[in-house]
Amino acid sequence: MNFTVVNCDPESAARTGRIDTDHGEIHTPIFMPVGTLATVKGLFHKELTEDAKAQIILGNTYHLYLRPGTDIIGKAGGFHKFCSWDKPVLTDSGGYQVFSLAAKRKLTPEGYYFQSHIDGSRHFFSPEKTVDVQRIIGADIIMALDECTPGDATYDYARDSMFLTQQWLERGMTHFHRTRDLYGYSQAYFPIVQGCTYPELRKQAAEHAAGLDAQGYAIGGLSVGEPAEVMYQMIETVDPYLPKDRPRYLMGVGTPANILEGIARGIDMFDCVMPTRNGRNGMLFTRDGIVNIKNRKWADDLSPVDDKGTSFVDRTYSRAYLRHLFVAGEMLGPQIASLHNLAFYLQLVKEAAEHIEAGDFTIWKNQMVKRLETRL
Repeated sequence: MNFTVVNCDPESAARTGRIDTDHGEIHTPIFMPVGTLATVKGLFHKELTEDAKAQIILGNTYHLYLRPGTDIIGKAGGFHKFCSWDKPVLTDSGGYQVFSLAAKRKLTPEGYYFQSHIDGSRHFFSPEKTVDVQRIIGADIIMALDECTPGDATYDYARDSMFLTQQWLERGMTHFHRTRDLYGYSQAYFPIVQGCTYPELRKQAAEHAAGLDAQGYAIGGLSVGEPAEVMYQMIETVDPYLPKDRPRYLMGVGTPANILEGIARGIDMFDCVMPTRNGRNGMLFTRDGIVNIKNRKWADDLSPVDDKGTSFVDRTYSRAYLRHLFVAGEMLGPQIASLHNLAFYLQLVKEAAEHIEAGDFTIWKNQMVKRLETRL
């Protein structure tokens, strides 16, 4: 994997770039639709690539390990062949899911012991095990195992958690370099910078990760309940210590406004379940603000879903029709809303790149953030 910085904004840390993988190019800044179980819920790959313009999707090690399991994925020849996706893939290591979903879990210096949330079966994830699992899954970018510290953790807990994550990172990095890809294309390994909301810890974590000379870096443990301004402060804290010539991935973030503010602070890659999860519940993101399509006010609105949108669904369906589908309980409603939201997110980061190239990103971003947070 190679990363090239293409343009830099003169008034912020925003930049455009290109990530070259064996499954194709990724133009940054980029949003990655979440395909936890090798599927972006309710959407065909053709819709993702042709309408939403997705360049990469995200899968999850914890979920894929439990179901369908590495045996089946390995027999298929990896994630790409298993689900017929021919573009790049990133997999999260599963640490957050162990923390949030496992019925019972025990954290030790060796790794996580946990029970499946599906059937109660017992399992163990070590830094080395998650590398092996992600080798079998075959993602282009794989993540180090970490502990996702709660947003309200005490300093002592956050410090000890950071040290544990660093130990796991070193073990995982060593194992990654001792093993090889299984399907004839290369994989990259990203450390995750933790440290909760404590600037001193974030600085230490970023310096430690940068010293390992990885192909890219992730920032984790944010957007877990802390105020947005604190999240932005933590991104600014680690900015000077992460290599400028490597991509930066802000994990699990966030709203359209969060993404623009992240881009302004030097973030290149984002993922979040919000566009699809909220879409399935009738929330639409538009450049004029947020629409709850189930509200009565849209019942006779025959204007397009988003008259400024660029996707097929925006050009084809009205708000009245989409509301009707939700009220009637038709599955097409959540599908249309999910596709609209993903297309909007990807169009938003594309426009951000265009304004970075034009040199007026900061002015545009400040105007857009105000509009994006309006409730219509």
